[in-house]
Amino acid sequence: MMGRVFLDLAVSLDGFIAGPKGEDAGLHDWYFAQEGAAGAIKRELLDRIGAMILGHTAFGTAPDGFDTEYRVPHFILTHTPLPPVERGGASFIFVTEGMEGALAQARAAAWEKDICVAGGAQTAQAFLKAGFVDELQLHVAPVLLGGGLRLFGELDEITRMERVRVVQSAHATHLTYRLRS
Repeated sequence: MMGRVFLDLAVSLDGFIAGPKGEDAGLHDWYFAQEGAAGAIKRELLDRIGAMILGHTAFGTAPDGFDTEYRVPHFILTHTPLPPVERGGASFIFVTEGMEGALAQARAAAWEKDICVAGGAQTAQAFLKAGFVDELQLHVAPVLLGGGLRLFGELDEITRMERVRVVQSAHATHLTYRLRS
């Protein structure tokens, strides 16, 4: 059995994943809080993920500046071929074959575990538009950014979802939706 592909991002109440100057403005406070429901969701993420996919902008310029608790293969979408890097129990594989190539490699690496598409906005939108996402998990922070990098740009069509769960924590409301065909 193949794992699910899910999108997991923190977002402001007004739909932004970064502020006007790229700042996170507390969107990820829930992740570092470690309290109650947020801690349980973080542990769940650490247990369920077998591979991650990130866009080159979300990843940054080098693994030296990217710290992660996810000790799984990270597939980084890029146009620049780079050799794989191992760091802190995680591997970083740079994929130049586009979304399909990254997804195929992530499926092979994840075995039966889930694949997390963790950003950025362009990568999330592209995976949604291509129909590659089974589930959407948003961590909605109680902040209005008023501008910045919007998670949902213009979609080509209406996307219907089924609510799976809503969990509240001190720093976010965690929403999980299953995408309908």
